[in-house]
Formats: sequence, structure tokens, C-alpha cells
Amino acid sequence: MNHFLFAIGFTLTLLTAQAQTFNGSTGLVSDDGVPNDFTATVSGLNPSNINAAFGLKTVCINMTHTYTSDMEIHLIAPDGTDLLLLNGVGGGGDDFTNTCLDAFATNSISQGNPPFTGTFKPQGYMGNINNNQNGNGNWTLRCTDNYAQDQGNLLSWTITFGNAAQGPMSYNSNLPLVLINTNNVSIPNEPKIPATMKIIFNPNNQPNNPNDFPNIYNGNIGIERRGNYSNSLPQKPYTFETRDGNGLEMDTSFFGMPTEHDWLLIANYNDKAFTRNTLAYKLFTEMGHYAPRSQYCEVFLNGNYQGIYLLMEKIKRDNNRVDVAKLDLDDNAGDSITGGYILKNDYYDGSNSWQSNFNPINYPNYNVYFVYEYPNPTDITNQQKNYIQTFINDLETALYGNNFADTANGYAKYMSVQSFVDYFIINELARNVDGFKKSIFMHKEKDKPNGTLGKLKYGPVWDFDWAWKNILDCNIFQATNGSGWSHQINNCNPDIYSSDWFVRLLQDSNFANRLQCRWYNLRQTILDTNYLVNYIDSIALHLDSAQMRHYSTWGHLGINSGAPEVGTIPTTFQGEVNALKNWIKLRVTWLDANMPGTLYGCSLIGMNENKSELNFSVYPNPSSGKFFISSRVKIKTVQVSDVLGKTILSLAPSKGEVNVEFDLTATGSGIYFVKITDEAGNSFTKKVVVN
Repeated sequence: MNHFLFAIGFTLTLLTAQAQTFNGSTGLVSDDGVPNDFTATVSGLNPSNINAAFGLKTVCINMTHTYTSDMEIHLIAPDGTDLLLLNGVGGGGDDFTNTCLDAFATNSISQGNPPFTGTFKPQGYMGNINNNQNGNGNWTLRCTDNYAQDQGNLLSWTITFGNAAQGPMSYNSNLPLVLINTNNVSIPNEPKIPATMKIIFNPNNQPNNPNDFPNIYNGNIGIERRGNYSNSLPQKPYTFETRDGNGLEMDTSFFGMPTEHDWLLIANYNDKAFTRNTLAYKLFTEMGHYAPRSQYCEVFLNGNYQGIYLLMEKIKRDNNRVDVAKLDLDDNAGDSITGGYILKNDYYDGSNSWQSNFNPINYPNYNVYFVYEYPNPTDITNQQKNYIQTFINDLETALYGNNFADTANGYAKYMSVQSFVDYFIINELARNVDGFKKSIFMHKEKDKPNGTLGKLKYGPVWDFDWAWKNILDCNIFQATNGSGWSHQINNCNPDIYSSDWFVRLLQDSNFANRLQCRWYNLRQTILDTNYLVNYIDSIALHLDSAQMRHYSTWGHLGINSGAPEVGTIPTTFQGEVNALKNWIKLRVTWLDANMPGTLYGCSLIGMNENKSELNFSVYPNPSSGKFFISSRVKIKTVQVSDVLGKTILSLAPSKGEVNVEFDLTATGSGIYFVKITDEAGNSFTKKVVVN
């Protein structure tokens, strides 16, 4: 035999011999949300330490189950490293049959269909297990059925080790890192379970690594899953509260946001451009209303990478959030009972809501419900329930009455009309399928001491991950030319019926004209097409590194995941960004041509703040960092923010100056927004670029 061929053959034999497979225990998987652990004992692994040269290669599963998306399956290594194999895949399909997970497979398990026969990438990053730990010991397959009604049966499972495995991922990030540890306890829908959390965000633009010192937060939290449909997706959203060492609520500030103890971690699985929520909140804030503040971050759960999230404020009554008066249990009469209240149109039941006495226009068989948000259903007193129900009934009586447009005794007596105009604009701009039927917040102010009625305000805006795109619904939302009115959602026989307040409001020419005027003015400033596109590009650049880790984990680019979209799904992150920008361009063009009302009398309705653009100029733009403001009127304040809304610089010129200089040289290149306010309270926001 040729000695050279013999040497090659011997080498290949050694490599083949190194692949080692181990079998695990089997059994029933309960459907009660309790983890079911199955063990594979690994011994005699050679070499014993697993890494990229030789490590975990494949996990194969055979399981019968009649609803695969109920299942969440993890592999836990001897050292406790947790690998998410799959979660929420396959919809209502049946079984995992010869389903293998391999880091080097072509398609993610998220792209497969039941019974998932073949080889797929896991949703977690397999290489993190190959961290040079000793692979000998007990390996655990943790199977959790998160929804009741159908048991599973794990028939068999194996783990295979071999050469040329995937190594650990590099997690050096420009984003803050949030590390949550539940000691491998599954996070339920409710109640909150105790956990610890670390947040790392190094100063001076230094990269952030999971091993760095947790300089932002290092302490206790209580955490639970949140959401309805979003909770069924693989990347889970969470509600958490910060706690002290005794497990009690503890107010904390994150990233310059006002102190509070209730916070959210919002997943981005259904928003592949990561911008749909933040864009809506940014615009509503710039219109002069409260919207939740947020910070992009990357999240780890029990050492397992979870992708890009928004750490953000939970909507609640607070002086720095929804700023309405506090209601106590004894506020049951007089002025104190008049506010404040927060209500919702959302999913409801008999314990948290009441039914309106009015039906939507043209839909006499549709019932509308209002949900108590603050005080919450368990705290609100019967007197407070009666008060707010009566107030809403009075509002609707005026709205649907013959004199509804009367400025003194019609709907305007009860409504903060400006908030309704702006809410309409944001949700129609995004053609939000949810914006007029559910996830609707509104709040009532307390009556004034002089007897003036506290009015109902619409907002904060919320929940835009199904917006800013064409989705398979009725013709309103699947139109690809930018057309369609989302406030006409009742025409689509929705799962929750809209009150149709806006259908009635638009029958008032004054409301329609006010809407047209506001739209026209905003289109010159924050709704300028270039302004919107530049913001999206700025976020895409900011997330460019993190998005690669996110999609390496979830692997759902190019497929319908979450809201079923119309047409070809982009297969790249940049493709998703471009699709969003192109969608917005079509939408604003259609709205320019179809927005109700006329501009007659526009200058007379108190919306001339956007005309301040004529009074200010900012130059040179772009610049290397130094800018000058030249003004025709006296300047009261100047505020400079980055693309994430973080305030970089605030100035209050003395003696009402009309010429101001500011310097962004030290902040670095990028896009910034300068808000200039004059002494009369008029303001104008200008985008500036530092080269």
C-alpha cells in the first residue's frame, strides 16, 4: 500500500473516530409551564475540554407534540451554560421528527416547518457552550410547554461532539448590555419571579463586554413575561421592577430617564428594522406629548444571548410619565374624584372594564369596552368607577349629539382636541393596524380649582411593531401604494371593535381643518421626509454591529415572522431598512394628497409654533463641530440631542440673545437635533450633521 495514502487514511480515521454521540433520557412533557428536565450523561469524552477545535456539534430530537410553537427547549451544559435550541416555532403544527440542531446548518429552525425533519441552526448561539469547559458530566435537555391543553412525549434525543465546532461569540458591543440571571428558572407570564440584573455601559464610547464591571446597575429585580401576541414569538418581551435587598420596590434611574421602579424590555422580533416603535414615540414627544423613553440594549438571560431590546419606561401614572393627579382609595367625592385616570381600549374581561353605552357609527352590533388602567381594576373604588364611566358617557353623548361641533358644549368640552389630532396623525402616518382598536391609552386630568373640567387626552401612543408596513389583513393594510385609513378598522371586522370616535370627529369641518393644518405644518419640520429617513438611517448605523448578533441568533430574515407581510420579505438588514424608508415615502405622499380638511384659517388655530423655522437659521451645516444660530427673535433655550433622544447640550442664553454659538466637536461625528425655543414659547427643531 502507498505509504502516503495510508497516512491520509489513518488521519481521516482518527478524525472520524473523534465524533462521539450520547443518548439522553426520555418521557412525557407536561403542558403546565413547568420545565421538564431530561439528562444525558457524558463520560470518556476525548478530548475532555470542548472548544472550537473539538466541541458540541449537533443536538437531535424526536418528540410528539400537537402544537409545536408551545415548546421551549434549552440545552444546559455541565457548567450551567444555557443554550436556547428553539422556542415558539412551527405554529400549530405537529411533532419534531428527526430534528437536528447544528450551528453550521443553512437555515434557522425559525425558518422550518413541522415536523422539522432535517438539520437547522438553533435559535441560540451554540458556540457559547464550547467555552473550554469539561464536557464530561450531566447535560440537561429542558423542555417547557408554555401553554396548556396538549402534552408532549420526548421519544429520544442525542448530543454529538466532533471536530471543527463553533466557538464562542464575541459580544463587544457599542450598546448597553443587560444581563439577567434567574438561576435557570423559567420566567412565567405572571407573577414576577426574583432575579438579579447587571447593566454594563462603559463611558467614553468604550465597547461593552459581558465580563465588564456592571457600572449602571447591579442588583435585584422581579421579572415576568408580558404581551399577548408578542409573548408567543421566540424573542420574549418582559416587565421588570427594580428591588432592594429585601425584595421591595426601589426607584432607579437608567440612562438619564427619571427614577422609577417599573420598566419594560421590549423585544424586536417583529420589527426587523428595530425602528418602528422608537420612531413613533420620538415623533409624538416632539409634537409636545409624553411618550415612553427608551434605550437600545442587548440582553442576556442566564448567559444566553437574547438579541436587541428596548429598555424603556412602562406607561403608568407618574409625575415624569403620564402626569395626572394621584388617586387614593379615599378620593371618592368633590374635586379629588375627578382625576386623574388612565384608560385603555384593549383586551378586556368582566373584571377590568365596562361597556360603552354607544356603538360605533354604522356598526350597531359592535360593542366597545373601556379598560381601567389607573387606578387598576383591583384598586379603583366603586365611586371612582361611577365617576369615570359617567364622564365617558357624557363625552360620547356630546360627541354623537346634534350639536357635537359646538365648541362650548360639544365634544371639545370633554376632549383635549390637540391630543386627538396628533394621535390621529401618528397612527395614520404609520397605518397602524392596532392604533384605533387596541393598545390605546387615554388619560383624564383632574378638574381645575376654578371649576374648569379636566379634559380627556389621547395617548401616550403605544405598540407599533405591526405598523409602518403592508400586512395581510383587509385591503386597508395590505395596499402597497401607501393608501388606506387605519381609523376605519371596523370595516375589517377586527378582533376588538374600535369606538369610531375619529369617524365622528372628521364629520366636523373644524376638526378636519385643524388636522390638515397640523399635518401641513409638521410636514415642514419633524414629518419632513428627509427628517424621517435620516432618523431611520441613524438608527440602522447605530445598530449595525448588534443586528448581526441578533439575526445570527434568531435567523428570521427573509421569512414572515410575526405580522404576516405582503410581498417579498427582504433577506438582509439593510433591505429591511430600505423597505421601511420606501414605505414611508409612499405613505406621506398619499397622506399629502388625501388628508381631510383644508388650510383655510390655518394661522388662526394656535398651531403657528412650526412657523418658527422662519425665525432661525443654523450654520454651517454640516460642520466639523462648531455651529451658529442666527435668530430674528430673542432665544430662550437651545437643546441639542443625539439620534436616540439623549440630551447632549442645553443652553439658556442670557439677556435674550439672538445669536448663539455651540460646539459639538467633543461629541464626535454623527447626526444631532437642535431644538430652539424663543421667549414666546415657539420652537423649531433642526437637524445638524457633524463630519
